[in-house]
Formats: sequence, structure tokens, C-alpha cells
Amino acid sequence: MPQEAAEVKQIQFDIKKAFDEKRIDRYLASRLPDYSRTFIQKLIKEGAVQVHGRAVKSSYDIQKNDVITVSLPVLEEFKVVPEDIPLNIVYEDDYLMLINKPYDMVVHPAGGHPSGTLVNGLAFYCQNLSQTNGPIKAGIVHRLDRDTSGVMLVIKSDAVHSHIAMQFEKRYVKKEYIAVVEGVMAFDSDEISLPIGRHQIDRLKMAVRHDIGKEAVSIYEVIERFRGYTLVKIMPKTGRTHQIRVHLRAIGHPVVADATYGKQDTYYLSDLVQKERAPGEVPLIERQALHAHKIEFFHPIQNKKMEFKVDLPPDMQLLVKTLREVRPYKNEIH
Repeated sequence: MPQEAAEVKQIQFDIKKAFDEKRIDRYLASRLPDYSRTFIQKLIKEGAVQVHGRAVKSSYDIQKNDVITVSLPVLEEFKVVPEDIPLNIVYEDDYLMLINKPYDMVVHPAGGHPSGTLVNGLAFYCQNLSQTNGPIKAGIVHRLDRDTSGVMLVIKSDAVHSHIAMQFEKRYVKKEYIAVVEGVMAFDSDEISLPIGRHQIDRLKMAVRHDIGKEAVSIYEVIERFRGYTLVKIMPKTGRTHQIRVHLRAIGHPVVADATYGKQDTYYLSDLVQKERAPGEVPLIERQALHAHKIEFFHPIQNKKMEFKVDLPPDMQLLVKTLREVRPYKNEIH
């Protein structure tokens, strides 16, 4: 195993559908978001990932009816090691910071990802992060999925952390996300109110659950339509795990390149123009097209409302630009 472990736990994935060129390392990285792809590739190399009881390579393309078994190390408690990781700081004062988190960055250390996280970078940059949620989540008052980019609030003071956490709990904090979704949305705006809970079969996924699900509400507004796709703004009123991705899938418009809830994990120009993929073609986007665009909250020390926005990252900008060029839609909404 890549690290010393007190024990090993096994997770099994039963592949129920066919994927288009779905490498096993990419699939497992999407299904195990707390583990880096590099870590998963190391597990595969050491034989800890098997298909039908046999070891495979990272390049193995999973097939329908495959049974994948992963032996994951259960790690001992570890300390956060400060790392000189570049941080895109949008704003900073003595009490809090706003970070523009890139995609493919885990927020805090977890079982298979003790390094390279936002918290590791924060520990190097700042010595006085709030400890309300412990050293592993120092400064963290909310989180974004690994492959969701965008603005994140980081807290330095425990007192301020408590105040901001209460704002989240009482839904005073307002967040806006931008996504590219599959399909043309019929309504210009709407509310999605569907309860969310753990998936009945796949415990690593969330789902709409009318039996045990917790209240989940999202508002969306269409920004621009394309043939077969929509650029949309989403304002979640609650903060359930994977809420936006689950809600958009539930109404028939999964986020583009969402490996867990969508049709495929990578989009190419050839996918949009419906042609054969050219040898060596470079992907337009290799992660879910979801970006935390804006956050509003009340600064308890400065005693005023604060609002911060961050632009779409280059991969989403390229996706939108390409859609405008190759899949234009006449009735745009601006």
C-alpha cells in the first residue's frame, strides 16, 4: 500500500452500463473524490485494484458487467504538512480570506489525499487559521467538490468562524454557481425542490430520496442556450452534498462532463460536432462544468455585507466559446 495503514477496507463497484473509453483510473478518481488520481494509479500498480479478481493496468477501459474491487488503506491520523502551493487569493484581511479554488484540488486532507490540498497550502501561507473544525479542516467553513472550481471562504478567527457558520446554517450566505448542462432547458428560470439523501445502492453517491432525504432547494436561471446544451446560473438555498449536480440530473439536465451523474467525463470538439474523434485530439473539458461564481455574506467585524465574484476558468470559457461557434441557438437569453 502507498502509505502505512492500520487496516484495509474493500469497496466494490458493479458496472451496470457501458462507458465510452472510460479508463479505470479516471472512473475510480470520479467515484472516490477524496483520493487523488495519482494515489489511485499507485494502488492499481500495486495490485490493490482488481477486475473480476484480476489485477489490471490504469489504462484498462471498464466494460459493462465488470466487478471492480478496490482495497483502500485506512490511514492513521496524520498531521497537516504545510506545502508551498500557489493560492489565488481574491481578498484577505485579518479575519478571513476568499480563495479562487482551481478544479482538481481537494479542499482538506482525507484518507487517500494527505497532501496537495487547499488546507496544506493554507497552512503554509497563514499561521492563524480557525481551528473550530480541527487541524485537518483548519479555516474551512464550507467546501467545494474536488472538480468544482470557484470562490471559497476561508476563516482565520474562531469567533468569526462561529458567526459565519451560523450564517450558513440560517441560509444568510448567498452563493451563485455557473454550469453548462446537457439539453436545452425549457424554462427561463425555475425552483427545484427535491429532497436529497444517500443513494440506496451506491453509498458514494447522492440521490433524490423522498423517503429519507433532507430538504434541498435550488433556483436556476438560464444565461444562454445552445443546440443541445444550456449555460445556466444556479442559486442553492440549502447546502446538501452534491446538491446542484443531483438536482440538475433529476430534471434531465446533468452537468456536462460530470463523471458521477452525467453521461461522460470528458468532452471533445468531435463530441459537439458529432464526428469521429481525431487521433491526438485534445479535450475541451475533463471535469464537471460547474463553477462557484459568487458568494455574499455579512462580515461580522467590518459590520457590512460583502460580495465576491470570480470569472469562469479557461476550460469552461473554452467550452462556452466552442458551443457558441458550433452549436448556436437563435433565441438567446442575456
